[in-house]
Amino acid sequence: MNEKLTIYDTTLRDGTQAENFNLSVEDKVRITLKLDELGIDFIEGGWPGASPASTRYFEEIRNYELKHAVVTAFGSTRNFSKPPEEDPNLAALLAAKTRAITIFGKSWDIHVRDALRIELEDNLQIIEDSLAYLRPQVEFLFYDAEHFFDGYKANPQYALQTLERAVAGGAQCLVLCDTNGGTLPGEVATIIGEVSRHLNSLTVKTSVAPRPAEGEGGAELPVELGIHAHNDSECAVANSLVAVSLGVRQVQGTINGIGERCGNANLTSIMPGLALKMKHYFPAAENLHKLTETSRFVSELGNLAHHKYQPYVGQAAFAHKGGIHVSAVKRNPLTYEHIDPERVGNIRRILISDQAGRSNVLHKAKKFGIDLDSKDPLVSSILKKLKELETQGFQYEGAEASFELLMRKALGTCKEYFHLLGYKVISQKDPCALGPEEEVVEEATIRLEVGGELVHTAALGHGPVNALDNALRKALYGFYPQLEQVELQDYKVRVLASEHGTGARVRVLIESSDDDSTWGTVGVSHDIIEASWQALVDSITYKLMKDERQRQAEG
Repeated sequence: MNEKLTIYDTTLRDGTQAENFNLSVEDKVRITLKLDELGIDFIEGGWPGASPASTRYFEEIRNYELKHAVVTAFGSTRNFSKPPEEDPNLAALLAAKTRAITIFGKSWDIHVRDALRIELEDNLQIIEDSLAYLRPQVEFLFYDAEHFFDGYKANPQYALQTLERAVAGGAQCLVLCDTNGGTLPGEVATIIGEVSRHLNSLTVKTSVAPRPAEGEGGAELPVELGIHAHNDSECAVANSLVAVSLGVRQVQGTINGIGERCGNANLTSIMPGLALKMKHYFPAAENLHKLTETSRFVSELGNLAHHKYQPYVGQAAFAHKGGIHVSAVKRNPLTYEHIDPERVGNIRRILISDQAGRSNVLHKAKKFGIDLDSKDPLVSSILKKLKELETQGFQYEGAEASFELLMRKALGTCKEYFHLLGYKVISQKDPCALGPEEEVVEEATIRLEVGGELVHTAALGHGPVNALDNALRKALYGFYPQLEQVELQDYKVRVLASEHGTGARVRVLIESSDDDSTWGTVGVSHDIIEASWQALVDSITYKLMKDERQRQAEG
């Protein structure tokens, strides 16, 4: 194992600058506890004093005893017009009562002149004395060198001077920030090499005596380097890994790479790379089996759809579609997987699609409990039917329940629980209605045959599909009361071949659930109501079939 690394998470601060990603104080506390469980070393909670919510988070998190993580307060160097002891920003950082504080300062001369509007030497002074003021009062003190890589490229001498003054002020870690996210890995490698050589040549004396680390008897901690990369050039993960290979010991990022503009360095990709491929140790490396769960937890609390194609933790990260791939993976997963998905808490998935081969079909049959021999002609029949349907626009990757029904129909083992005789859906707009909610009324009428008995019923709904769903359930409840357990969790419509305009086919994907499982079904038609009907019928049929098989197994 290589030298220990420190993982620093800034999801709660930098991550919340992302568009459409908002967290309440309660959400931030829950994520803090989840990251602590994962083994993250430092969790940046926010900028105290920036808002009442930020202040309240630091007050609230003190009520919890974390197992490992250290909560960090974030802020800026002092205002040039005030000495450190009178600066409200530094006062708010200390009032947060965290064991760790991170402050950022300007590394790029253009920011000093145009943003701060002070002299270059003045900026060096506020970096040093801000850190020197905080150092005796905090256990861990980190300095974020904002825009460092751009600053170095514009004026390397001045950028290095800012680091010298941060060292003099007592910073324990100098975090080099690619704030605009435009630096490429080769540039990162070159600049970090120059920084390391420069720092090794320094004989800088700190302005204050360093606070001793616990158990170190007053020995001064070495100044380490850190990396804080943004993803505007799609290089944040690569830049972070390159930085570590060059001796950087603190890696900053966010869960799922969430962050302003194109996001931050993605810790859910960085940590497996560091632990599994570069063989570095850090406490969270022992808990990577919790990584996928943590990733999806953060997405859920941020009310964002989880990124399906994300490396390591995405739903598609270990999904296999081509028949040749499936056949090889079944023999040896290493043929098409760079790691075992279970090492990061993910799972292997075999997809059904128009690229499917016999191996895919047989794999699914086994999963569904269907006894199907590889030489059975039904395998070819199912595969042919599958490809015919997918040319029409059907997709079964998110609708495995519909595919299982397709297979059982081919085998002749799928029971018809009801038979449609006809349906009618009416949408009527009332121009005399007073409010927008009452302007359109939808009613569905349906005729079914259930066990030889005719059923004719109608129902209203919020929209034609909801009305049809209500009418179908109403017609079947008397025969199958267990359908009251079924809830529609998600409903998606995708227009296929949009060049046909309003005459295009649509694909409807429905996700349903009951007390113990969730399943997906699909329908395709030029008529959105008909496509919805197909998916609804499959959903109801799957539920009834599932319950019947369970009763038979228990009996």
